[in-house]
Amino acid sequence: MITMSIYAKIRRMHFRDNLSISEIARKTSLTRNTIKKWLREPLGSDTQYHRTQPNTVIKPFKEWLLQALKADSHRTKRDRRTALMLFETIKQQGFTGSYCRVSEFARAWRENGEGVAYKSAFVPLKFQLGEAFQFDWSEESLVIGGILRKVIASHTKLCSSRAFFISAYPGQSHEMLFDAHTRAFTALGGIPKRGIYDNMKTAVDKISKGNGRIVNTRFFAMTAHYLFDPDFCNVASGWDNKRSAVAVQANLLAG
Repeated sequence: MITMSIYAKIRRMHFRDNLSISEIARKTSLTRNTIKKWLREPLGSDTQYHRTQPNTVIKPFKEWLLQALKADSHRTKRDRRTALMLFETIKQQGFTGSYCRVSEFARAWRENGEGVAYKSAFVPLKFQLGEAFQFDWSEESLVIGGILRKVIASHTKLCSSRAFFISAYPGQSHEMLFDAHTRAFTALGGIPKRGIYDNMKTAVDKISKGNGRIVNTRFFAMTAHYLFDPDFCNVASGWDNKRSAVAVQANLLAG
């Protein structure tokens, strides 16, 4: 069973980037049969993609692998051991599982941001047409039927043309998040390749060390359906988010 993030990546590579199954297999280290199976699998509930059984084969070697990965995270990239090298080492210690079990373990550890030093990044000010969009929520007050009410506004803005779409909701549930994207993509006439987000609760379950994050499974399911890559602003970098909010407010004032 693969994670929702890998499932979403496979769908983007095949349906959006038009890569063959062989090319996807080379890039992801997954078997061709696994890729075929998951391309045929329809999008379902978030619980469908959770691992149902622990990886008991690798469990006796888990502590050693964790220590090895942590030690390698402090070395230069050239000096770090590959998953194949780790596999060969624990095989000599009695490991009877396959290489895929080790590479999967190492990939999951690195994706969670444990002990990995991340390079700082910034959002470019110039974008190609169809390259990216920004999404965020804001809290607004409106007079509805003579009563002052609080509403949550979703802001979806194309990074290149600065065209935007706003819709209002009573809250920030997943159903409202999905509806906001559907309405925005319909109104804007397409779906860019990348979406830029704040670390909102409907997208990010947990933020770990080094700006690593655990992304919500239902959010990943949405990205798999619409075939775009999600990007998240750096933690505690308010300017990343404020730039989007200021631009939206300027557009509203101009309108």
